[in-house]
Amino acid sequence: MASPRTITIVALSVALGLFFVFMGTIKLTPRLSRDAYNEMKRAYKSYVRALPMLKKMGVSSILLRKSIGALEVACGIVMTLVPGRPKDVANFLLLLLVLAVLFFHQLVGDPLKRYAHALVFGILLTCRLLIARQPEEQPQEKRILSVNGDEQPLIHEAAPEKGKMKVS
Repeated sequence: MASPRTITIVALSVALGLFFVFMGTIKLTPRLSRDAYNEMKRAYKSYVRALPMLKKMGVSSILLRKSIGALEVACGIVMTLVPGRPKDVANFLLLLLVLAVLFFHQLVGDPLKRYAHALVFGILLTCRLLIARQPEEQPQEKRILSVNGDEQPLIHEAAPEKGKMKVS
């Protein structure tokens, strides 16, 4: 049976992956929601206006929106379908992307309700990454300490707790 840690990582990976595929698709095409697509277009125009250095670098609002949307879709697909280390890389990239989006929202002075979802999903991405990076807990029998080539049980497991009797 899968451990609670594994179930948590899989559930977060699938939920976050599907969310970012959905949000990235909205940035790329009006097929899912014309209103949301038009709102994204308007928002990214304000982001580029607020950062003149993007204009100087030749980054238009269309290029910025489509780049971020494509990265969200790609990382979302990896988070949903690809096993192993690539999920952690996609998680990290999405976390950086969320931080950039939060910066953009702050830069243009958006109210909290416009970027609350980014905060929540940033926290979820952070939690997923922290859980995934923790080492798997070993079963009780395998917890041993190697001293000079001799394997010994860990001290706190070798002797019963003070005041308690060990019953076999």
